[in-house]
Amino acid sequence: MRIVLKSTVNSSIKKVNANFDKELFKYLLPPGAKLIEYGGSSKGDIVHLKLPIAGTWKSKITDNGQNDERIFFVDEGVKLPFPLKRWKHKHILHKKGRSTVIEDNILFSTGFILSDLFVYPFLYLAFAPRIKQYKKYFGKH
Repeated sequence: MRIVLKSTVNSSIKKVNANFDKELFKYLLPPGAKLIEYGGSSKGDIVHLKLPIAGTWKSKITDNGQNDERIFFVDEGVKLPFPLKRWKHKHILHKKGRSTVIEDNILFSTGFILSDLFVYPFLYLAFAPRIKQYKKYFGKH
């Protein structure tokens, strides 16, 4: 299943990209989550979390790139909490005049469509706060 969330922030794509770092990642963490490792957003980097109920979440950056209009990186799940079997999260920054659209494009699977349908609202609700969080975070940077 796919979840796509977009947030427009009043900051240039270069400035947003420069601040897409460990501090932003920590700011976006859900309550009770702990950052174990943050390698960055370049191909080969690792991000490792400890979630309060779900446990370990480890992702590897499998792709990244940029041009004048778009900057992106992709993290894919290496070790995921139950019931997730597959996770691919594209973080895309789109230039929009003097602003930037931050897109979270998430593809996930539990292996069964019925359980995907059950998990979808929980994941959506976990990521939806980012829309406002990005606006607030980049409003001060």
